[in-house]
Amino acid sequence: MNIAADIADELERPNADSAIAHALFAEAPNSVSFNKLRKRLLRNVRQAFDDFAMLKGQKRWLIGLSGGKDSYGLLALLLDLQWRGLLPVELIACNLDQGQPNFPKHILPEYLTKVGVKHRIEYRDTYSIVKEKVPEGATYCSLCSRLRRGNLYRIAKEEGCDALVLGHHREDILETFFMNLFHGGRLASMPAKLLNDEGNLMVLRPLAYCAEDDMAKFAVAMQFPIIPCDLCGSQDGLQRNAMKDMLADIERRMPGRKDTMLRALAHVNPSHLLDPKLFDFGGLMAGETVPKSE
Repeated sequence: MNIAADIADELERPNADSAIAHALFAEAPNSVSFNKLRKRLLRNVRQAFDDFAMLKGQKRWLIGLSGGKDSYGLLALLLDLQWRGLLPVELIACNLDQGQPNFPKHILPEYLTKVGVKHRIEYRDTYSIVKEKVPEGATYCSLCSRLRRGNLYRIAKEEGCDALVLGHHREDILETFFMNLFHGGRLASMPAKLLNDEGNLMVLRPLAYCAEDDMAKFAVAMQFPIIPCDLCGSQDGLQRNAMKDMLADIERRMPGRKDTMLRALAHVNPSHLLDPKLFDFGGLMAGETVPKSE
């Protein structure tokens, strides 16, 4: 399948016009630069669908909507593909109101109702739990994320969904890889497709190939009503911020390295690493055929 040509053809059809596209795109720019950005993001998402078999057996997805640029962008791109008949999956958006002070509760339900998106707003005061459990000065992200994910798993099952779909993009994956490398002593990142521990729910990341800068430009152009995270977004010195700064510096000095790093995560050679659980070094003997890695 030629995904690039497929997406280009779809966007040239009459229903690509914003006046008759999904209501979420009603006020989208009608410019060459925006259309190129939109096509690129759609192409990236469809490539992730194909590479990781995300549509295999799927019927209903729960989209985790935080109110940030990435989750809004994820929702818009999936609705765009669904509108064009390229995503035969039922979608339901879900926001978990975690009880953060001054959280603007009206923004997401009003926006989702306006654009005609089926949604569920769930209230769970995980904010108090995080504030109670995490020492002063420590970062909240890890515990906050675990509590949020557990609730989203539960909601997905209650809604009869096959998958929980999250808005993590290329930079999130690379930052996680380097956090695990530098602080965890292991080679691991965010998988684009993951089966939960119970084995009854998929976790999908269709934005795995999408650049954060593209998602930011898309959010500005689409005028999403962004809700900032006041719980952890205001904390300085987070390990993830350090990884983000490092990757940005590398990209400035050597443009294109982020894409190269992402490709490296998809081309792993266990025989050239140091993990005897992944490669039988003990069975490697001179004069015998060297087993090729998968």
